[in-house]
Amino acid sequence: MLLKHLATISAGHPFRGKIPESPGSGIVAVQMKDASAQGFVNWDDCIETEPTGRRDDFLQVGDILVAARGSRNYAALIDSTLTITGKNAVAAPQFFIVRITAANLLPEYLCWFLNQPPSQRYFELNAEGTLTKAIKRNALDDIPIAVPDLARQQAIVGLANTLQQELRLIEQLRRNGEQMLAAIANELAKNVEDSK
Repeated sequence: MLLKHLATISAGHPFRGKIPESPGSGIVAVQMKDASAQGFVNWDDCIETEPTGRRDDFLQVGDILVAARGSRNYAALIDSTLTITGKNAVAAPQFFIVRITAANLLPEYLCWFLNQPPSQRYFELNAEGTLTKAIKRNALDDIPIAVPDLARQQAIVGLANTLQQELRLIEQLRRNGEQMLAAIANELAKNVEDSK
């Protein structure tokens, strides 16, 4: 099925130029630097702002942000962490906001699917521009989406989450190993200095 038959797609908030900071506003702006290719938003890095104009574009849990510009058109899920922040959020204009309308499609699955090689190849083939690549709305509308049954979607999401946890653990082990080796090197260097 095409994405346009499964979801509504809209543009991010139309900020003009740099997004103005407004601490204490209770509204955060999700920018490209705040969303990761692993599919999540780092809410701690989002700046508070006071958007002007329309106020009907606040993000909701289950929305998916798709980076419209750049070398990789990754997708990031707005999960329940948004609710925990207690703030409203808008997306920067460099994102498309995908809001699922189909009852047989999980947001977590769609986000995962959009980040996979077949979708990324589609984005590469349909990107426009020479210096900065961008995908247009009609290209996102027409991306083909495989929609297995809900049980299979849940199994895929579970497997993807397990893999992400394993990768985080591996990264932590790598950092711990580097710190241990640095401590050994510092101790050896100190022993050399002390023996002079």
